[in-house]
Amino acid sequence: HLVESGGGLVQPGGSLRLSCEASGGTFNYYAIGWFRQAPGKEREGVSCISSSGGLTDVTNSVKGRFTISRDNAKNTVYLHMNNLKPEDTAVYYCAATPQMPSCLYGGSHYVFKEYAYWGQGTQVTVSS
Repeated sequence: HLVESGGGLVQPGGSLRLSCEASGGTFNYYAIGWFRQAPGKEREGVSCISSSGGLTDVTNSVKGRFTISRDNAKNTVYLHMNNLKPEDTAVYYCAATPQMPSCLYGGSHYVFKEYAYWGQGTQVTVSS
């Protein structure tokens, strides 16, 4: 069970930190991915992190602005979002997979079907 939090309304250039908290299962066995879906657009992969936290990926459109981290003691993965832009407006979802996801093999290739568990999403709106 995954629950996202931390979304909200922020002005362009602002920052947010999204949290993905897991309950049930053994959290540190799972890699976590962050995805987003804007109105009228397809869902896209944003960032992912391995079960240990030693490997990460951030897709090119947010590279240099977003980072991902995890605290396995708290069963939580974070998406740190800085210098937010209006085009970052979307519902953000976290998802878990027990395998090493494709995004960590280079090329920021996100495969939705690799992820068995999904959260309900949190809205991020970037607007002045």
